[in-house]
Amino acid sequence: MSPAAQILAALRQQDGVSGADLAQRLGMSRAAIWAHIEDLRMAGFEIEASPHQGYRLVTAPDRLLADDLSARLGPIGVIGRDIRVFQETSSTNDIVEKLARDGVGEGVVVFAEAQSKGRGRLGRQWLSPAGKGLWFSILLRPNLRPQEVTQLTVAAATAMARAIEEQTGVTPEIKWPNDLMIGGKKVCGILTELSAELDHVKYVILGIGVDVNLALNEFPSDLRKIATSLRIAAGCTIHRAELAVAILQELDREYARVLHGRFTDVADEWEQRCTTLGQLVSVRLGDRALRGRAEALDESGALLLRTEHGRLERIIGGDVTVEK
Repeated sequence: MSPAAQILAALRQQDGVSGADLAQRLGMSRAAIWAHIEDLRMAGFEIEASPHQGYRLVTAPDRLLADDLSARLGPIGVIGRDIRVFQETSSTNDIVEKLARDGVGEGVVVFAEAQSKGRGRLGRQWLSPAGKGLWFSILLRPNLRPQEVTQLTVAAATAMARAIEEQTGVTPEIKWPNDLMIGGKKVCGILTELSAELDHVKYVILGIGVDVNLALNEFPSDLRKIATSLRIAAGCTIHRAELAVAILQELDREYARVLHGRFTDVADEWEQRCTTLGQLVSVRLGDRALRGRAEALDESGALLLRTEHGRLERIIGGDVTVEK
């Protein structure tokens, strides 16, 4: 962690830390500690200082700051080892793709306060206004075969649903393969992109968008019937940094379960939260369309669809519509 992140972590661990104590912990002068405290104040942190109590963190800004997220996150396995925050970018997936090609190790997470060209599945645009959501991408280098990468989408959806429920009290439902829904409206989408050889995955990019604090009138008119936000669902403003940390912790936990061969445990929880299973659905795969009943996940995370002709089809992607 950076010195600023270490200072924030110390201030969150105890109510009042002396400059001398911080200097000893970080191996730097008290003047350097003071300079870092001033930088944090400039970034929007309210930090009190008194001769008897030392430094005390009072409030944190509603901004995504890499040092703050790292300090909140603490020790982590893989996801969140390296956190980077941009004020605006075209797409966080594009940034992570460049990092992947440059050989950066897995676990890096790139957040953007706003995206000008955020994208979802099938080339659709994702609305990403500044300061209203969590728009981020994660670089992974799993030891999986390409056909098993769907496991990561399933694991991500499960982790997202759990973190949102814990932080907001709202229980999202999962729509296969990559959407989280509240009251029949989309609140979160997951875009999985990969680079692979025939039997080996080189890297996977998980792109995730969560509509956190958008008000209804901030959605374009054509999205108001199909999209919602956590603020609308919970009836209150959500602290984005706290939610982001909870999400990264759950994602890291689910990723570890996949890597350790425990995808069945992940799938069991996913099935409890999924509203697609058991439903009559239509699936569009490019120019091909299938209709049938969604029965289950297979061992790699693909959807098993019993078609109207009685065949069992294995679906690894596509546009799914639940028929009424």
